Amino acid sequence: MKKWFATIMLVLFSLVAVAIPALAKDNWHQFSARDAQLSPLGKDKLKPGIKLYMLGEKHAKVLKRLGEFKSNKRSNGFGKSAQNACDRTFISALMALQSRAEREGGNAVIDIYTITKNQKFESAEQYSCIKGGFVSNVALMGTVAELAE
Repeated sequence: MKKWFATIMLVLFSLVAVAIPALAKDNWHQFSARDAQLSPLGKDKLKPGIKLYMLGEKHAKVLKRLGEFKSNKRSNGFGKSAQNACDRTFISALMALQSRAEREGGNAVIDIYTITKNQKFESAEQYSCIKGGFVSNVALMGTVAELAE
């Protein structure tokens, strides 16, 4: 009986040892920035008075640059699809940039790009996200600016 119990415990321990790293593995994803912003969550949470432009997107003339700022957000990704978890985290990071723009007196954040784990991902259409078993992470850099109306 003791041998049988020890064998079962060894098998269970081995399964857990293999499963935990698989759940914790970070996977890189790229998703549409525009789709996330136009999603119901984006429409609900993002402030229409502070415009957002990914690096390379056309925008009105810059009257004043007020500084470049970083927003690094993590959110619970457990049980969520990569798309859902990453979009949620991306929206949260954009909200932080909009709040910074308000504090600095800007009406837009321009030249937004992803910089996660010191790797830049510059795109006018997409953002980059890391999704692990439990957490998703999006880090953005953007320039707060005052744009002509």
